[in-house]
Amino acid sequence: MGLLLATPHPARAGSNLVVNPGFESTGSDGMPTCWEKAGWGDNDFTVTTTGPEQAHSGSKALSITLTRRVNGDRKAMMLENTSCAPGVTPSRQYDLSLWYKSTTPDAAITVFRHDVQQGWQYWTDLKSLPVSQGYTQAAVRTPVVPPNTDQLTWGVSVYGPGTVVSDDYDMEDATQPATGAVCTAGDACTKGSWQVMPFRNPVRSMHSVVLRNGKVLLVAGSGNDPGLFKAGTFSSAVYDPKTGSFKTVPTPVDMFCGGHVQLSDGRVLIMSGNKSYPAADGSHGYEGLKDSYLFDPDTESYTRVNDLDDGHWYPSATELGNGDVITFGGLKQDSSGNVTAQKFSAAQQKWLPGNQVNQTWSYWGLYPSMILMQDGRLFYSGSHVFGNGTPGTGASIYDYNANTITDVPGLQDKDHRDQSMSVLLPPAQDQRVLTMGGGNVNDNPEASRLTDLIDLKQASPRYLPGPLLPQGTVDMGQGPKPESGAQGKMYVSAVLMPDGQVLETGGGLHDRADPVFEASMYDPASNSFKPGMATDPIPRTYHSSAFLLPDGRVMAVGDNPGNGTFDEHVSIYTPPYLFKGARPQITSVANDKWQYASTQRITVDRPVVKAELIRPAAVTHSSDPNQRFVDLPMTVGSDGTTIDLNVTSNPNLAPPGWYMLFAVDAAGVPSVASWVHLGGPDALASPMTHDFARHMSHDPKSPMKQRSSQPVSPQISGCDRHYGTAGVCVPTVFPQSVAPTTEGRCSWLKSHGYGKLRVNGTADPLRLDPRRTGTACG
Repeated sequence: MGLLLATPHPARAGSNLVVNPGFESTGSDGMPTCWEKAGWGDNDFTVTTTGPEQAHSGSKALSITLTRRVNGDRKAMMLENTSCAPGVTPSRQYDLSLWYKSTTPDAAITVFRHDVQQGWQYWTDLKSLPVSQGYTQAAVRTPVVPPNTDQLTWGVSVYGPGTVVSDDYDMEDATQPATGAVCTAGDACTKGSWQVMPFRNPVRSMHSVVLRNGKVLLVAGSGNDPGLFKAGTFSSAVYDPKTGSFKTVPTPVDMFCGGHVQLSDGRVLIMSGNKSYPAADGSHGYEGLKDSYLFDPDTESYTRVNDLDDGHWYPSATELGNGDVITFGGLKQDSSGNVTAQKFSAAQQKWLPGNQVNQTWSYWGLYPSMILMQDGRLFYSGSHVFGNGTPGTGASIYDYNANTITDVPGLQDKDHRDQSMSVLLPPAQDQRVLTMGGGNVNDNPEASRLTDLIDLKQASPRYLPGPLLPQGTVDMGQGPKPESGAQGKMYVSAVLMPDGQVLETGGGLHDRADPVFEASMYDPASNSFKPGMATDPIPRTYHSSAFLLPDGRVMAVGDNPGNGTFDEHVSIYTPPYLFKGARPQITSVANDKWQYASTQRITVDRPVVKAELIRPAAVTHSSDPNQRFVDLPMTVGSDGTTIDLNVTSNPNLAPPGWYMLFAVDAAGVPSVASWVHLGGPDALASPMTHDFARHMSHDPKSPMKQRSSQPVSPQISGCDRHYGTAGVCVPTVFPQSVAPTTEGRCSWLKSHGYGKLRVNGTADPLRLDPRRTGTACG
């Protein structure tokens, strides 16, 4: 269960806010005054008040026993009323402690909060309680209390057979004042700053993966260059942020537009890629490889694993709580849509045959954003690439074990969320997803400002409209001009930051064109954007990535407009928190191999208010469904610098693998990350899950009739292949502002850097060659 640590003597912060903390007063129902039984699921239990022989002090204690459990838990909690629940102040933190003894490892301290607008709701699980034959003290500090919260209740949850006896509860204000140097960096103090690096990216990187050693794998394959594809020239590079150096890596196949995910051991699983570019005569579109490889950060080389059953060009890739990887969607080897799910077995280190994987025969499209939920189900957020969303509401929950799909309502304008981005907001324990922006390559409207927020903790979750994306300037070929009206962006990048904010950056107004220069910081606590952050001077549209580095900065690469060019500049963003003076330091990590439900000790050089694990990025095409920020509730010693971190028991919240560990001070300044490995097949704890999203407004859908594929148009990518080469994208539909004439379309192409384009064959559907010269706009 991890290190067996003596609990540090907890910091004492003030008076005890708990009513009847030792259970000495009893109500008419036999329960201690201000306490109640709670819980859910199929289990047998008793909750009783004991006599003095079981008490830690005084004459009474509280006992919870589970004798049979199929699912769920049982709790002893403070009553949810104004006289019993401790009052709290938003933005403050509180130290909680209790004395307990236990015969089960499946117990935890659980907290609910009262929202002044929405009432009582589950907040978080703070600390697992290891087995203890005699009384031991468990102490833990809450995260910062969210806005609109005026009361908390908390107590012990038991979710496995056994008995927990507890006594002498304590809750004290532990708020740390925000101190630090005065920022003298001008606008950077509030906006941060971008630096365009003095070197160029040696590869046309379309896939970016932060490795467990802090380096970055940048994968191009053929880099959307048909000439390189024909020559068999495929490339990758490893970038070292510490030295600014690149190392090119031999790349065995065209991994252009494949999928990737980090396995629990830190190797990168890369699946599919490009078997063929579209044919000029329109006989087929892109075709997917069935090849699959592992990239090893130690040797910086690829090794082949067994093939997929068929191609998955533009697939999803999600790691599950047991370390397996599941993939959906993409294009098969014949360029039709792949309707088969495939699973990579962590135990067997290979792709399982399709007949060993549950199948719904659904076509999820290209790069569908499939986010792992706390109970092991998958949330399809509605973010995808190319064209319309899935039939129905555009978002859904997939239950692999039941093999059912349940639609989730509320996603706005669901068929214009192409190249939107969805993120599981900090912390993962909150189970909230934000979806931002998007467009549609088929009808090529102006991209959207819409955002949608869903709370997957609700009994029947639905998307609700979020705040509109802030607007910036857009360059439509005549220089940057302010956005107006409903203009937003597609190709959105969103990065989870160590201070709990989300950086939103990059994007474009139309398909493969018209970069938008704008960046904002989204605050999950207030559900609001802070506009006007410093803007990357390099356009970042199609085939761009932005991602967090271990030093707390953000790196951005790539831009591949429709004219076939590729921007090789590298930009680095320094957030405002790095202009606030000295950073806290993690001075020691007792153990870098962590298990679920364990307590892990670190030391820091000065007090901090929170610590978290952030999963390193594996991002492409506005998609990284594995990106997550996992809160680590702290038990703080009296010296303020010896800290025990309480690791979740639930691998669905933090799938096994390598994570960046950050500690953050009261001013929001993070440490440089330390690398730790979580879980794996040796994890011993049972997961604590909750009864969320179980009473949906839509009925579950059973699997479709078995089929081989979904028909997909060769023009799915929004490109008219009658003109130019496969690496050039002449839009099938021009923006609405472009006159539907030869002159209007040719003028737009010229202003966007398109050179001479041959006409492929005799058809000229866009009337770009009325004189029949064989050259478009000649």
